[in-house]
Amino acid sequence: MMTPNITTIGLCVAGAVVVVSTAYVVKMILFPKKKSKAPVLLKEPTVKYPVVLIDKEELSHDTRRFRFKLPSGHSLGLPVGYHCYLSARINGELVVRPYTPVTSERELGFFDLVIKVYKANVNPRFPDGGKLSQHLDSLEIGDAIDVRGPGGLLEYQGRGHFAIKPDKKSPPKMSFYRRVGMIAGGTGITPMLQLVREMFYDKNDSTNISLIFANQSPDDILLRGEIDDMSLDQPNRFKRWYTVDRDATEDWKFSTGFVSEQMIRDHLPPPGDDVLVVMCGPPPMTAACIKTLEAIGYKNHFAY
Repeated sequence: MMTPNITTIGLCVAGAVVVVSTAYVVKMILFPKKKSKAPVLLKEPTVKYPVVLIDKEELSHDTRRFRFKLPSGHSLGLPVGYHCYLSARINGELVVRPYTPVTSERELGFFDLVIKVYKANVNPRFPDGGKLSQHLDSLEIGDAIDVRGPGGLLEYQGRGHFAIKPDKKSPPKMSFYRRVGMIAGGTGITPMLQLVREMFYDKNDSTNISLIFANQSPDDILLRGEIDDMSLDQPNRFKRWYTVDRDATEDWKFSTGFVSEQMIRDHLPPPGDDVLVVMCGPPPMTAACIKTLEAIGYKNHFAY
């Protein structure tokens, strides 16, 4: 009987190592280990969780960025496309408003909201102004407010795939869209940017986006710097168009007035089975846009 020599044993061991290593690499390619998700604050949608204000930045004369603290290593817990609710008791009245963070679920330990503060006695139609936005503006660093959620009917699941519920109690309908048109008014830009950021984060997401963003004046355009930068960085995937009611300068390159049929025809993708138009803004604006979209022939649209 032959006794195996050291060379033979070494070759066998080396071969076994190669086989095991190769099998491990193949396994990691075919079945990549999923990254564990961070714990979330919003575990129960009906429960209110207090969050503390840790920073406040003035973006314009009436717009603020509020940063709220989350437990260490936690995200807020919002699917892409969903929002949260802030609530406070103001002069004995419980006031609740929905807001979409401008931070993503990948940013841990805090979340940011960009909010326009509607002051009292500025707009004759709304003499009291925005009750919750003024309350937020009055908060000092270290003050707390209640948040609950998530809430919403549209979830973006990545790479053109959407899950949209017709109402809260119905199951979602799964759909795929290659092109997404967006119409936003004022602070209605925040859910749009939530979608755009997620689409750009995934390098394998090829969804094309066209945005019409309506505001009162050029100075009122929220987060314009970020929007313009994205348009420059992704010119083949992201197109943006602004329209304002007033104060347009002579060198203004965009539109004036309300979102019109011609504006939609010129700056959104044409109707098609692979086209979705999402909207967020004042109810009169979204109602008028829905009517126009349907007259043009768009079948797939969603209003926040």
